[in-house]
Parts: sequence; C-alpha cells; structure tokens
Amino acid sequence: MQVDTGDKYLLTREEIENKIATFTGGRAAEEVTFGTYTTGASNDIEQATKLARAMITRYGMTQDFDMVALETVTNQYLGGDSSLACSPQTQREIDQKVVELVKQQHEKAKKILSENKEKLDALAQYLYNKETITGEEFMEILTGGMKQ
Repeated sequence: MQVDTGDKYLLTREEIENKIATFTGGRAAEEVTFGTYTTGASNDIEQATKLARAMITRYGMTQDFDMVALETVTNQYLGGDSSLACSPQTQREIDQKVVELVKQQHEKAKKILSENKEKLDALAQYLYNKETITGEEFMEILTGGMKQ
C-alpha cells in the first residue's frame, strides 16, 4: 500500500529501493500465494524499472557510475523525453544493473510476504469480503488488532 503525502521531494537510496520493492509486491504476492503470476503487475513492473533506471542513470545512486549523469531529460514538464548519453557498452551495464536492482527488491518483497503470509491472507480475505479497505483497517489487520 503506497500513500504519497505530496510533501516529500527528496528520497534516499533506501527509500527508492523500498518503493521498488513495493512496486514488485503485487507480483510477489501472486507468487507467494498461488505459485504463479498474471499480467496484473504490468504497470508496477514498468514503474519499478523506470525508478531503478533513474537511480542509476540520473540520481547517481550506484558505486559503479558514481555521480556521472548517464541520461538527460528534455521537456520535463511535457512528458519528459529522456536519452542515454553513454556508450553501447555502458548501456548494457546499465541494463544489467537495473535488472539486478529490480530482482533484489522483488526477492525482498517475496521474503517479507512469505514471512507474513498469515497477514497477507487476512488482508486478502478482508478485501474479498468488503472489496475496499481504509488505511486504518489495513493497519489494524497488519498489527493483529482486527480479525476477518
């Protein structure tokens, strides 16, 4: 569950990694619960990949490339066209790092969900019965205060 408050403009590396893990959470929940997955996570996969790539190419959040801008964004307020400013070999390295980062965060999401399978099942059952959930109800189930 992601709730943006709109008052945070700077993110740490750890916060971005946690966002990527959150984006992979839907797919991870399918894998943990059903042992398979569907096309339902396609937008989340896109967002996780986009964020991981930005960490590496625009935010300088990798030791390998340090504070080198490898991507430029033009027309930021009109959709934000971006282009890589590096060699084909570096582009391959970037792709590898993006895949590694998303995979790591996906594994983290699966681990968290596996370790909290009972809570995942309780939340799923609540949603099955009620169709919607408030943040307060979510937290009550998560902390064990509400049984469903």
